[in-house]
Amino acid sequence: MKLALSTSALAAFLLLAPAFAGDESKSCTAPLSAGEGRGSDIVSTAVAAGNFKTLAKALEAAGLVETLKGPGPFTVFAPTDEAFAKIPRETLEKLLRPENKAQLASVLTYHVVPGKVQAEDVVKLKAAATVNGQRVDIQVVEGTVSIDGARVVKTDILCANGVIHVIDAVVMPSSASIVETAQRAGTFGTLLAAAQAAGLADTLAKDGPFTVLAPTDAAFAKLPAGTVEGLLKPENKDQLVAILKAHVIQGRVFSDQVAKLTAARTLGGVEIAIKAASGRVEIGGANVSATDIDAKNGVIHVIDAVILPN
Repeated sequence: MKLALSTSALAAFLLLAPAFAGDESKSCTAPLSAGEGRGSDIVSTAVAAGNFKTLAKALEAAGLVETLKGPGPFTVFAPTDEAFAKIPRETLEKLLRPENKAQLASVLTYHVVPGKVQAEDVVKLKAAATVNGQRVDIQVVEGTVSIDGARVVKTDILCANGVIHVIDAVVMPSSASIVETAQRAGTFGTLLAAAQAAGLADTLAKDGPFTVLAPTDAAFAKLPAGTVEGLLKPENKDQLVAILKAHVIQGRVFSDQVAKLTAARTLGGVEIAIKAASGRVEIGGANVSATDIDAKNGVIHVIDAVILPN
């Protein structure tokens, strides 16, 4: 099981794919030959390579060129032109429109992780936090490395301000809010009704990032008969708000940090205890049953009981 509660979600380091059989690491220039081009920045290297034209165009449209020409360092999972060609034409054209600049930037920064990490470290991580804020999953199966399902086809293209690893597909971050993600799951009806009654639904849909400890409908059903109905009454709104805020932590935090913590402070100022042992995680007396469900404005961890602050 993986669950983390910490206050600095973007501090994770990036790891990327080890070199594949028959695919030597390359340095940053075009042609990508060993020992050349290390004085070039990431963008200049991609342009010179010749097979990242769509990526370069997208970076320009998103206003990210100067950022990736900056000091960094960055590690970039770079989709080739062929990778972008797998996206429906209308989808790509829509992303490149000026009115969708923010969405395009969200997609592109999902391919970038702070720091310069080379291929040999990939086996040490199962995920990495991106500049977008969400995490990409890393899998290594029989020598094949994938990033959110996109296969790594070339590694360790070394640049002056980072490193490029080439992937064969464009990876997409979640575009749904915490509220939308919970709605789609279909098991958080009571939580959503409570958030609406407490006046917190709009906050969880628009603001953030937040980490939400989400009790399922079955978790709410464990409360004494009549408790939920009473909490949903207007006169008990303050109490309901206090309970719900005990389930929200400021910032986007993930599962791999939980073993280092014994407590976390919630949005309501309440400190809840964390216990991790033998692969089980307990938060505020509730067991964690699922973790790291990404949303565009945070992350959800599912719990099997409602946390009741003193």
